[in-house]
Amino acid sequence: MPTFTALTTLPGQDAAEALAEDLERMTPAPTGIGTFEIEDGAGLWEVGGYFDEAPDEAGLALLATIHGARPFAVSELPEEDWVAKVRRELVPVEAGRFFVHGSHDADKVPEGAVPLLIEASMAFGTGHHGTTQGCLLALEKLLGDGVSAGAVLDLGCGTAVLAMAAARVCPGTVLASDIDTVAVEVARANLAANGLEERVECFEAEGLNHPRIAAAGPFDLIFANILKGPLLDLAPALIAALAPGGRAILSGILNSQADEIIDAYCALGNDLEDRREIGEWTTTILRKNV
Repeated sequence: MPTFTALTTLPGQDAAEALAEDLERMTPAPTGIGTFEIEDGAGLWEVGGYFDEAPDEAGLALLATIHGARPFAVSELPEEDWVAKVRRELVPVEAGRFFVHGSHDADKVPEGAVPLLIEASMAFGTGHHGTTQGCLLALEKLLGDGVSAGAVLDLGCGTAVLAMAAARVCPGTVLASDIDTVAVEVARANLAANGLEERVECFEAEGLNHPRIAAAGPFDLIFANILKGPLLDLAPALIAALAPGGRAILSGILNSQADEIIDAYCALGNDLEDRREIGEWTTTILRKNV
């Protein structure tokens, strides 16, 4: 399956983040967006989008003009080399008790660790991204605080690494959903590789609009490692799906976006329990207080 990148630069963090927000709303929508300061002292920021299909280049050109950015450079990644390259370069990741690794590193799992086998793939969530690590560390904190979640939902599951982590340490039902068909296929393959296909039910769904989500809720824990726009759009439905006292672990949030997300969710009847930054990304734990 081909993957496309669209990259541009422009001066200033605020301008870069405004462009990134508009980029989220494109059709076809990007599967991921990043903003990075170029460390050459020039004050320029890079904004990049990743797409599962060729992006709308006319739309990209319009966005670049509106935001005063350079024209987007669009590239198609060579799919035949990507997985082998990632397998060579990705090293295991430790996040609390969780040890995320590929099959080539299965012999490196420390004694007493909770192993999570994730093969290189085009679905998001190998454990190396700051958002995924943040979510695993947030789960570790809840476990350390004595929280035991019954029903768990991994919303926008990608590779299902978070659902698998929950299935290893939580006693109840675990659901994993994603809007992307390929992500669901990858997630199911990972569940099978970890022997968790009977513990985690994985399916394609748009947001929380699925009969299995409605039937399994309310949830004691919801992971939503997605982007700012969907997090804000889904906030009322996500909180409605939480049980009283339930926790939402939210990520996919740039550090500069965190206050807006936290304010929006707290306004719906939640308390902020934890906030951590890994690189440019923030992960939060919110507790439903109504």
